[in-house]
Formats: sequence, structure tokens, C-alpha cells
Amino acid sequence: MAVYTEVSDEALRAFLADYALGELLAFRGIAEGVENSNYALKTEAGDFILTLYEKRVDPAELPYFLGLMEHLAARGMACPTPVHGRDGAALRELAGRPAAIVTFLPGVWPRRVRAEYCAPLGRALAEMHLAGAGFAMHRPNALGPKGWAPLLDGCRARGDEVQTGLIAELDSALSGILAAWPAEGALPAGQIHADLFPDNAFFLPGPDGQPRVSGVIDFYFACTDLFAYDIAVCLNAWCFEADFSFNVTRARAMLGAYRAIRPLSEAELAALPVLCRGAALRFLLTRLYDWTHTPEGALVTRKDPVEYLRKLRFFSGAETLAAFGL
Repeated sequence: MAVYTEVSDEALRAFLADYALGELLAFRGIAEGVENSNYALKTEAGDFILTLYEKRVDPAELPYFLGLMEHLAARGMACPTPVHGRDGAALRELAGRPAAIVTFLPGVWPRRVRAEYCAPLGRALAEMHLAGAGFAMHRPNALGPKGWAPLLDGCRARGDEVQTGLIAELDSALSGILAAWPAEGALPAGQIHADLFPDNAFFLPGPDGQPRVSGVIDFYFACTDLFAYDIAVCLNAWCFEADFSFNVTRARAMLGAYRAIRPLSEAELAALPVLCRGAALRFLLTRLYDWTHTPEGALVTRKDPVEYLRKLRFFSGAETLAAFGL
């Protein structure tokens, strides 16, 4: 479910009057996504996405998200570009929610990840990290290491209902990860996506018939953090098979393509195992929190936290770069 706030035809037409997009031709809700209400919008000016930002998004952070997309797009990154109204503003209100229109990106996200997707994904990630240079705004990673202990505390009452002994295992994992986490300033940092899962990357065939990234979307977890942590998120999201075995071929392709654009320092490479453990723990904890706090019957699809427990266990045993195909 991804339409939490319904928009009437009358309200939409009044909203569009503030834009130079011509007449409304088509409008429909988009089923994918879980954070905000998204609509496909077609006007005389073309295709767009209308997003209404729901309660989990802090309105004060929206200028960072929209500004980052605009900054990246101006530097050649294929990402949604905010559309400004006649008054120059990109952010306004619709149906009682903050709302914005962004450009539509062509392409299809891979329902089944194959190795040939991972090299173009690695290149796109490196290009995004470089393109973010010079963006003046800063957003701390609210779901970074400082946020993990509070998330775990919020799951203590019911966490072991998911799996016996889970909370004790996560306490131990968190302690080890935090003890090994890179010190502040030790690794290169900048603007990162922090949620670049397969459903946030669009692909089209290139001139050689191989997949190329046609767009990166959903920047609403973007933040200022370690570039190598963003890589770790992608290794978690793109490099496991359905049986949770780690696909070294995918990892090697992703890392090789990334390093061809933005070389990784020795310190970044050395930190990769703990960063991967941290990324696995981050998604495990947010899934576990939602699993234990979502009421029965709610119209929200809960994601299984055990998937990331298995990934965390793999990375806990991956102490050298050989595990990543390097």
C-alpha cells in the first residue's frame, strides 16, 4: 500500500494551477512504496510523480531531500528533479500534507537481481557520491549507529516472539559492531542514498544490450554519512541469493565498477566487513521494530526481519576482503 492520503480531482486541479504544466490528462495511485502517498501524473507537459509526504517524514527535512535531488540532477545524475511552481517553490501543500511534483524517470527495477545489474549499479553509486560534492546542506543519519540502541530497546518486549534468543544475539552483535565502527572523520563521507535497494534503481538496455541505470529514486533516507557505508547497504541489498547465500560474483562486479569511478582507500576496504554488519543490523532493527509495533490487520506489508538476521550472521563471519571477492 502506498496511497495513504486520497486526493480529489477538484483539489488536484487547484494544486496544479500553481504550475505551468498544462491540463491534467491522467492521474492514478502507485501501489509500490511504504513511506508516502505517490501518484503518477500526466499533464500536457509530460509525465510526473506527485508525492504527498506522510507523518513519518519530518517536513523540516524536505528541503534537504528536494535540494539534494536538484543538486545531483544538475550534475548529470539520473534522479527525479523537483518541479518548481510559478512562484519558484517546489514544496507546497495538498490534502493537508506537504507535497511536491518531481519528474518521471523511465525504466524498470529488477524483480530478480542478476550479476549484470551490479556493475552498472556500482558505477551509478560512485557517480552519485562524486556528484554530491559541494551540496551545502547536511543531514545526520538518524538510522546510523547512534540510532541502533534505541531501536533495539524499543523491540525488547516482543523481539523474542520473532525468534527465541533474538534480543540477546542482537545485543551481542550491536556491542561488537559499535566497538569496531570507524572513528568520526576516519573515512571519506558526503551525501549518500542509504536505501538503494533494487526497487529504487531503474534499468533500461544500453546500446550493447546490457542493463544500464536509467534512474535512481526515493531519496527520503538520504543523509550525510560514510560513502563506504552506502556501499555496504548495497552489498546487503543486491548480493544475496534467495536462499541467503552471498553471491561473490555480484559483489565483485559492484565493487569493481564502483572503484573504477571512485577508488576506495585502504581504510575504506578494511572497514567494509564491519560496515556490512552495521548495514545488516540497521535493516534488521527497523524491520523488527515495524514487525513488533504494527497492529494486526493494518494495511501495511511487514517485512521479515529474519532475512537480515541471516545476512548479519554471514557478515559476522566475513572478516576478510576475500569474502567479497577481492
